[in-house]
Formats: sequence, C-alpha cells, structure tokens
Amino acid sequence: MRHPVQVEVIQELISQLDAGVNFDAGGLRLSPADVYTSREHMAHERQVLFRDYPQVVGMSGDLPGPGTFLTNNDLGVPVLLTRGADGKVRAFLNSCRHRGPVIEHEKRGKRSRFSCRFHAWTYNNSGALIGVPMEDHFGDIDKACLGLIELPAAERYGFLVVHLDPDGVIDTDAVFEGLADDFESWGWDRYVLGTEQTVDMKMNWKLATDTFGETYHFKRLHKDTLAGNFHGDVLSYRSYARNHRMVLCKKGIDEMRGQPASGWNVVAGGFPVYFLFPNIVINVSERGIAVVRAYPDAEDPGRSISQIGYYFEPSDLAANPEAPAEFAAGFGRVVMEEDYALAVSTQTALNAGLQKTVILGRNEAPLHHYHNTFRKALGDGTPAPAAEPALSSGAQSRDRLVGQFKAAINALKQTRQIDSLGALLALHVTGIYPVYDAG
Repeated sequence: MRHPVQVEVIQELISQLDAGVNFDAGGLRLSPADVYTSREHMAHERQVLFRDYPQVVGMSGDLPGPGTFLTNNDLGVPVLLTRGADGKVRAFLNSCRHRGPVIEHEKRGKRSRFSCRFHAWTYNNSGALIGVPMEDHFGDIDKACLGLIELPAAERYGFLVVHLDPDGVIDTDAVFEGLADDFESWGWDRYVLGTEQTVDMKMNWKLATDTFGETYHFKRLHKDTLAGNFHGDVLSYRSYARNHRMVLCKKGIDEMRGQPASGWNVVAGGFPVYFLFPNIVINVSERGIAVVRAYPDAEDPGRSISQIGYYFEPSDLAANPEAPAEFAAGFGRVVMEEDYALAVSTQTALNAGLQKTVILGRNEAPLHHYHNTFRKALGDGTPAPAAEPALSSGAQSRDRLVGQFKAAINALKQTRQIDSLGALLALHVTGIYPVYDAG
C-alpha cells in the first residue's frame, strides 16, 4: 500500500473514532439463508465460481526457486505446479497420460522429474514425456504428443493463479482489479512460506469468508481476545467490481495521533484485509501475511476446507524463526475457536430450514459486497433485497448517514483533514461511491 493511501486510511479511521461512526452500507439487506444449505446452489457455485474462474492456489513463496513443485487438489482436480529453470511457473493436470494415476503425491518439494509409480512413465518439469520403460514392448507412441495436460497458469504480485479448464483464460488485470496498486507496493513476491494449516469444519464455505467481513462482532465475540488490541465498530472500506479492501482499526492508532503523518505505517494502527473473488482473504500484519483460501466440500454444503498459509519477508523470518508458529497460533486460535466455531453453530441452525433469510446490517458493508457479487456471478444480477421499510426507514437511513458524516467533518475541521473526508462524503451521498452494488 503506497504511503499516501496509508495516510488516507489512518485519517479515515481516526475520523470515524472521533465521530463515533462506522462505514455505512446505506441500508439493511436480506440474504437468502439457503445459499448456505442448498446442495443445488453449492454445485452451481463449485462450477461457476471455482471451476470456471481462475483460482489463486498459493503464493510465489510456495515455489521458492527453479526446480521446485507444489501440488493442489482443493477442488477435485489434481494439479501439479512447477517452476522451471527459466523461472516460469507452469501448471498441469497431475495425472499420467498412460493410465491416469496421480504422478506426484508430495505436497511440495524440489524435483525436476516426475515418475509415475505405476509404470514409471517420466515427465520433466515442463510437462514433457521423457521416459517410457520397455518402449519397444509397449508399442509405437509419439512422446511429443503425450506430455502432461497443461493448465493455464500465471504469477503476479506474488500470487500463483491457475485455471482448472485447459481452455480457460486468465486475465490477471480482472483477477486483481482494484487491488493491483496495493499489491504491487507490498512486495509479496519476495515472501516465503513459514507454515500452513488446514481447517476442516462443518460450515458452508461462505461462512468462512463472512467472518472476515465486518468488525461489528469484535467487542462481543472477541471480547477476551482481539478486543484488547482492536477498536471494534470502525472500518475503512473500498469495494471494486469483485474484490475489496477493508482495514480494521488497531488500538495502536491512538499513539499515532500526535505523530507526523509522514511517519505513519498503516500496520501500526490498522490491519488490512483484502478479498480476492471468490474465496481468498489476505490478512496483513506487521509480522507477515495470513492467506486464507476457503473451499466448498464436493458433496456437503455444510462442510468446507480452509487452507491457511503464513508468509514472511525472508529477513524477518531469519531474525525471528519462531514467527510462523507464533503468528499461526494466535491467528489460528481466534479464527478456529471463535469465528469458525460460531460459524459451525450458525450452520447447525440454518440446516433446520426454518430461517429463510439472514440480515446484513448497515455496518456490514463487505458482506453486502460478497453476496451481491456472488449473486451476479451466478446469474442473478439483482442485489440482495432491501430490508426496508420493514426493518428500517429509507429516509431515516439517508438522514442518519448525512448526520454521521457531518459530525465527522466537524471533528476533522480541528485537525485540518477536511478535504479527504469531504471528498468521501460527496462520493457516498451522491451515489458515485459503490457500497453494495456488485457492479
């Protein structure tokens, strides 16, 4: 994140704290509860959101040098990724062209040749078939036509992207739309993997991403953990066509008030969280990043797998080798024992089928964006229906919004930060700034 943007975010958070307001989505929304429980809906999601769309399967640090490989089978398509001597990342169906067995069974490692256990057909890390035992006995084959089936792959901003359709197209500008400038400045292509976790729980995959979508619960669910270090009910938020960025407010921001903005670092007072459509959440701390990839189960809409990777600047990792274990223990404990545990109870209740909708609050703007974006991608271009007037008054909502921002402007007059928030108010009130419109 470029420094001017860091300053803008910190100023916005301070302004919200002083005015006692949160980012406002402009109204309440209702979201169908069966998107968490329907098998038909889940099957549609798996095809459209995952099989038909490029997938982030890891970070550059998962392929740290030439001759390294990584395997992935999160969506029922076994994938083998390699980094060649030329530094290029390639992806293949991890399946022998002879009779089809998976070739590489290890999660990761360093190897330039891959040999099938069944009959030892051997391939190099560019996918070419280079060895067939007893070829004179087997019969005439054209090895040049029997290399591993290649899948589209790309590497950008430190992310590894694969399309599970051999004929698919990866448009990295679309994949990283709205976030490219931030990602370029973070330099995550230098980061290395510290540790990883696999979390298998009885909850829909969207409940996993939902938990990263608001700070309304911090003072309640996390009252004995995160609330000690974070200001809840405060949020800097920017949404784009399919992606978004939110920045949580750490209590370290209180010490930044008297410091010159030229020395501000966003991770000292904030905790950036990025969402990459459809299932990637990147959590940015001063120690490193935690990348969460949430996947639906193939059969049960009430089950999901979260793959969490922890990545670090190499010099930071060398200075503190215990950092991965410490980060994973703290982050993982809160996510699994509080956020995900609560999501499991939500799944249990929704499975009963009696609650037809869930309510997305004005202070839960990222959830509006998540679900409207999914709806649009799945073929329903209409936003989640408004909960007004049954649950709120549209006129009152607008009046409250204007009043909140007027209070923020008055607070900023004394710090001479009026320009930034004044611009934000103008964009929001005139409707130019997208809040819950997935388009």
